[in-house]
Amino acid sequence: MRIFTKLSAPLCLVFEALALLQFKTSFSINYTVPYLGYCGKNYSKIESWKEGIDCCSWDGVNCDNVTGHVITLDLSFDCLSGTFPSNNTLFLLKNLKSLDLSFNDFRLSKIPPEISQFTRLKHLDISYSRFSGHVPREIAHLHKLVSLDLSHDTYADSSDLILETTTFRNLVQNLSEVRELVLSGVNMASVNPRFFMNLSSSLTTLDLSESVLRGNFPNSIFRFPNLKNFHLSGSFGERNLTIDLPSSNWSGPLQQFYLGEMDCGRRLPESIGDLKSLQYLSLGCNLEGSIPASIENLSQLTYLRLSSNNLSGQIPSSLANLTQLTSLYLFNNQFSGPIPASIDNLSQLSYLSLSSNNFNGQILTSLANLTQLTFLDLDYNQFFGPISSSLANLTQLISLGLSYNQFSGPIPSSIDNLRQLAILALYSNNLSGQIPPPLANLTQLTFLGLFDNQFSGMLPPWIFTLPLLEALYLNHNQFQGQINQFQQNSLTWLDLSNNKLQGSIPNSIANLGNLRDLDLSSNHFSDLLQLDMFSALQNLETIFLSNNNLSLRMNVNANFTLPKLTRVSFSSCNLSEFPNFIRQSNGLQSLANYFDGNIPEWICEKDDLEILDLSHNNLIGKIPNCLPKSLSVFNLHANYFDGNIPFGFPEGCGLRNLNLHGNQMDGLLPRSLVNCSMLEVLDVGNNNIEDTFPHWLGSLPDLQVLVLRSNKFHGSVQGTKESPSFLRLRVLDLSNNDFVGPLPRYIENFKAMMDHYRDEDSPEYMNVSSYQYSLVVTWKGFDYELQGILTVFSSIHISNNMFEGEIPDVIGKLSSLKGLNLSHNNLTSHIPPSLGNLTNLESLDLSSNKLAGKIPNELVSLTQLSVLNLSNNHLVGHIPQGNQFNTFGNDSYEGNLGLCGIPLSKSCDGIGTPPSSFQEKDELDITVIVKLGRASPVISASVPVYNRQHPMEVASQT
Repeated sequence: MRIFTKLSAPLCLVFEALALLQFKTSFSINYTVPYLGYCGKNYSKIESWKEGIDCCSWDGVNCDNVTGHVITLDLSFDCLSGTFPSNNTLFLLKNLKSLDLSFNDFRLSKIPPEISQFTRLKHLDISYSRFSGHVPREIAHLHKLVSLDLSHDTYADSSDLILETTTFRNLVQNLSEVRELVLSGVNMASVNPRFFMNLSSSLTTLDLSESVLRGNFPNSIFRFPNLKNFHLSGSFGERNLTIDLPSSNWSGPLQQFYLGEMDCGRRLPESIGDLKSLQYLSLGCNLEGSIPASIENLSQLTYLRLSSNNLSGQIPSSLANLTQLTSLYLFNNQFSGPIPASIDNLSQLSYLSLSSNNFNGQILTSLANLTQLTFLDLDYNQFFGPISSSLANLTQLISLGLSYNQFSGPIPSSIDNLRQLAILALYSNNLSGQIPPPLANLTQLTFLGLFDNQFSGMLPPWIFTLPLLEALYLNHNQFQGQINQFQQNSLTWLDLSNNKLQGSIPNSIANLGNLRDLDLSSNHFSDLLQLDMFSALQNLETIFLSNNNLSLRMNVNANFTLPKLTRVSFSSCNLSEFPNFIRQSNGLQSLANYFDGNIPEWICEKDDLEILDLSHNNLIGKIPNCLPKSLSVFNLHANYFDGNIPFGFPEGCGLRNLNLHGNQMDGLLPRSLVNCSMLEVLDVGNNNIEDTFPHWLGSLPDLQVLVLRSNKFHGSVQGTKESPSFLRLRVLDLSNNDFVGPLPRYIENFKAMMDHYRDEDSPEYMNVSSYQYSLVVTWKGFDYELQGILTVFSSIHISNNMFEGEIPDVIGKLSSLKGLNLSHNNLTSHIPPSLGNLTNLESLDLSSNKLAGKIPNELVSLTQLSVLNLSNNHLVGHIPQGNQFNTFGNDSYEGNLGLCGIPLSKSCDGIGTPPSSFQEKDELDITVIVKLGRASPVISASVPVYNRQHPMEVASQT
């Protein structure tokens, strides 16, 4: 028998060599394609393809040793860039058995139908190469395929790769020999999951992660006799895919098992322990309950991820029997209790994440036995006590996360043993003391986060000399003293805000040439600051210097640009005019400053400006009758603008927050506001606007906050309940105007106030690009500016008008209300008992009306009520007792001559006083700062807050 070797094999066939050379010229080589991220090697295989050299010796090319035909072409990760035409010469290689074009950039080309010409192809991999559109039906003609990979990056590409039902059914029918089928990220929304059961029984790998499948995936897939790798997940943020995990008789050769973004039953069944060949297990599919003890049977497991479920209870001690584990991820669940001491059995662990749970207790010294750990994440739990010095044994650690816990005391000096540490996150704890000098030995640090603690003392000079440090967050502490020098030149993110730093900002800040984000706000920096020093920071995107004692100046001849600048805040910095570098920045998104004078007209030219906050300044004059089309937030609160509100809100206006509160605006409310269909907040309170109620605003689908207080609005607000108006309104403030007639019939439309919020324990703040909206509210007679509007906050304030008639019963349906103020009107009749349904109500003011009759006993059920004012009405009878009513004083009822009983001194003769069922009031007090004018001293008051876990961030201004 004659044996051919590579040396004796015939040369590459000429026409195939020419076809490959022509293919080479079809594409460019791009080593810097952002999409790829794999081309930093500066080498492409096709660079070795040269005429006159046997093509069988070219990189990525293999030939048949007998015939010389090209049978394998591997151009994966080759930095190819360009469109892929259907007449590409590659299709001349009829004898190809393996083709790998993965991880290139074919610019959203369609997969050519001509691919069916590779009739001998066994292995096809065109994954992550930016093909898009419909997978051609001709791909089903490749009936000899053993492996097929069409994976698509759903995050990087704007266009889907779509596999339709007909094509998929033909593919399944013809691929009788397929063993590996990888369709990750392919849009298969139209494919019925049951079709997968027709795949070949020889299947070993099935990857359907992020495949947009919908419906119920049959669990008979687990009975495929050769299936070793199974990945299945729905599209991100959706739960339209389900699979039922077998409760018994579950065995097979599975080695990798992944489920995510879907539902897989309520509990993880004990039968999971039957999969004794498992090496990789990742389940994030709404599981509840505890981890079954049978998991100890998975003795081959090296990777276990049960994160992003609703699992609860303690970590079972049986988990310690998985001695081969190198990675354990249990984050984002409801686990509680201490970390079990038996965890030290997992001596091979390299990655351990228990974050976002309810673990408590102190860090066990047994963790120190996990000497192979490189990643330890215990963030977002309830651990307390000192940081254990035993962590110093973990000398291989690269990342340590202990943030959002209750650790206290100093950072142990033994931390300098962790010489490999790149990420140290200790923020949002109760840590105190100074930054220990041994921390200077951690020369590999790239991220140091110590913010939101109680650290004090001087900033050590060495902290700005750590050679690799990119992110330094020391904000919200008690650091004091001066900064001597900035010597570090690799810093990218620097936040020293909300401390007690003082003195001058050193000119050496110009050394931080890589700096992108700089926040020095809310300190005691003083003296004159020449803005020219920032001219060297050409990468700067964010600069915050607000709330210091600085005087900012520009040299007369200074003319520089900061081309990447997007967010600026110089408020309270005595800057009298807009610096030229702000005007010339190309992508300005947010601007908050302290200025005098007028708004410059060039603001209208900033096409990228998304947030314009010029609140609390000394700006005067007229508002320009032009706005950047990109503007989402326009905040001029607390200035001295006068004249009409500009009428030029164009069609397609993208405003979401318009705040003109506290100026001297007059005239009418412009009807062109209806063009701002995305508007969420409209606040024109405390101006001189003279108009009727803007019924036409009811058509805005997203309007949630409407504040017209303290103007000259007049007329009826009756409206109509039939029209679907103000459906999402949660805050309505019409106080201090001249409205007349019955209370607004719109109340029946306030569906958003009728909803019970499911996220009461974890509300969010209304925001745009992390910019939180603010709102002025009245509480206990003071006006408070909430620095953040929670999505669970609802209130109606229509006091000091001339409304008349009855309080409608329908108000009792507004179950989400936190505050209701109908005082100082001409309301008559009785207090409706339906108000007792407002179980979230914290403040109720019906004073100074003409209400008569008894106080309904139903109001006793308002257990959240902390403010009650029923004074100056015509109420009669005894005052109800029980719950919060036992805590209100005389001032809640004065001016009602017919009332009697506790707390009044007037007894109810012949009736008797109801027995007291006093319950001690459980309320949380926070300090609120009240500024009585621009230059007045501040006072503080205590205000009850409705949410113990998420107190309102409150600062105030009257």
